[in-house]
Amino acid sequence: MTRHAHTPSGPRARLGLVVVLGPVLLVSMDGSILFLAMPSITAALSPTAGQALWVLDVYGLAVGSLLVAFGGIGDRYGRLRLLMAGAAVFGIGSAGAAFAPSPELLIAFRALMGAAGATLLPSALAVLGELFPDPGRRARAIGIFAAAFAAGFAVGPVVGGVLLGRFWWGSVFLVNLPVVALFLLLAPLLLREARTTRTAPVDIVGVVTSAGGLLLALYGVKHLAADGPSAPPVATGLLGLTVLAAFVRRQRRLEHPLVDLSLFRDRTFSLAVVTGLLPLAAWSAAAYVSAGYLQSVLGLGVLHAALLALPGAAVLTATCVATPAVVDRVGKRTALVACHLTVAGGLLLLLPVTAAGGVGWYVASTVVTGVGFGISFSVVADTAVGAVPAERAGAAGAIAETGNEIGNALGIALLGSLAALVFRLQGPGLAPTLDETLHLPGLTPAALADARTAFVTGLHAVALTAGLLHAALAATTLRLLPSPRPTPLTVAPGPRP
Repeated sequence: MTRHAHTPSGPRARLGLVVVLGPVLLVSMDGSILFLAMPSITAALSPTAGQALWVLDVYGLAVGSLLVAFGGIGDRYGRLRLLMAGAAVFGIGSAGAAFAPSPELLIAFRALMGAAGATLLPSALAVLGELFPDPGRRARAIGIFAAAFAAGFAVGPVVGGVLLGRFWWGSVFLVNLPVVALFLLLAPLLLREARTTRTAPVDIVGVVTSAGGLLLALYGVKHLAADGPSAPPVATGLLGLTVLAAFVRRQRRLEHPLVDLSLFRDRTFSLAVVTGLLPLAAWSAAAYVSAGYLQSVLGLGVLHAALLALPGAAVLTATCVATPAVVDRVGKRTALVACHLTVAGGLLLLLPVTAAGGVGWYVASTVVTGVGFGISFSVVADTAVGAVPAERAGAAGAIAETGNEIGNALGIALLGSLAALVFRLQGPGLAPTLDETLHLPGLTPAALADARTAFVTGLHAVALTAGLLHAALAATTLRLLPSPRPTPLTVAPGPRP
């Protein structure tokens, strides 16, 4: 049972939708805005290879780890109240990150922003349900919500590039503050509080073990890639896997688990969640490595690199908006297969790029993959929710959103670490990353050429690995999901022959 004040779906509701989209854009945009900013941050703060990866993915990891838990807290204590508190903390974290004097503090403020972002997504969706009681209008509003979320991921690097073309690196965080201030001013006037009167207690132990296990496991993976095999990262990674295994066992025993693992018995649901996770992993890793390629290998300016991402961003956003109508015609099975095949094909277009050039191949890659990423954003949540009984739809939607956020973090952690490993093995051996190598005094032309070639080889490894994974997932979808049954034709009665 939900307690709320009725809000008509009129001009006030539409204004409320616009207000809610502000935090949604910030959460998704901040998952990608640093891709083009990392060279500037590296020059200013001199993070190690491992710290640079943590700056990028601790945000998505914090969001994904806490998303389900904060959905339950909002149901119990008030969704608008949690939305307001999360927006305020997000603003505080943004201000702290903008003026962070060290990599350690920047990582800490990024983690705080991620924790705040985890309060915004589930609460924003719940508030939209209160704004639009009519199912049809609510569906359109949630469609706009998904398009805004997708657009935020797409335009994040572009916004970052435009800001860095005129201001210092901290401006990519300060841009959040006006949006947060406007939301805190207008939300109490346009939105209504809502909470569920019958809720189970939040599994705090599950929150701690899931977040802690993921952090430990990813820490081990990062340092194995950046520093080579050694006992500490191996032990840390194994400890993380042990904690995650304990989390899974606990969830199976609980009456009201944080993650309902029984949902994964449904093939459609499982494939939908993987479809939400893998494209985000591929997108974040490709965007991160490509940003380094454009700036550090080809020597393009930040703004130039940002403008090159615009065609792909436009295709992604347009596909996200158009996909629901297309899915009605071709079916979700065909849409999921098309998602993976277009992402795979687009990633493989990065293989011809070289240290001497490849801008055209890069743009073509972002356009083709933009189609697949747009399908993923639009189809996954609906497929996941539709694959389970109505009483589990909320849990299914929360798991799908969590898969998206974890995919964003894992893409940089695993595929980004693969690129770092290739550079460490094939580079000149003077520094663990390309940016650090470029700043070494007395760097010879031969060492510079070797470093750039090794970075491009790492880019190829990321593109090939992610592309093959998507091709395999397309084949798995074709095999496991049933073909849509044709609708039988109704023949008008007539004389028998």
